[in-house]
Amino acid sequence: MAAPKELRVSKDRRLLTVTFPAHAPIELSAELLRVVSPSAEVQGHSPEQRVTVPGKRNVTVSKLEPVGNYAVRIVFDDGHDTGIFTWSYLHTLGHEKDQRWQAYLDELAAKGLAR
Repeated sequence: MAAPKELRVSKDRRLLTVTFPAHAPIELSAELLRVVSPSAEVQGHSPEQRVTVPGKRNVTVSKLEPVGNYAVRIVFDDGHDTGIFTWSYLHTLGHEKDQRWQAYLDELAAKGLAR
């Protein structure tokens, strides 16, 4: 996957816009990015260990840190900074954001948790 030509955080820090060459910009909320972080803290080391992360409705992006030529580390205002978001993962999130968001909302409801 080619690197995006632009990563832009909104003024309120709640939205990341990713623009890949020859693709329309992808808008991803900070909340979605935080709750689907590719970190072991969220994903675990197997599907059974994956964690449903509640209470992130108001999370924001504090900063973006490049990781080589293949990814970005997103630092969130709640201190979470261990997810390495590859270009491929960001691209996938852009195409699957509605399904992943609904799955997250369903998990919260099933576990009696709140955003």
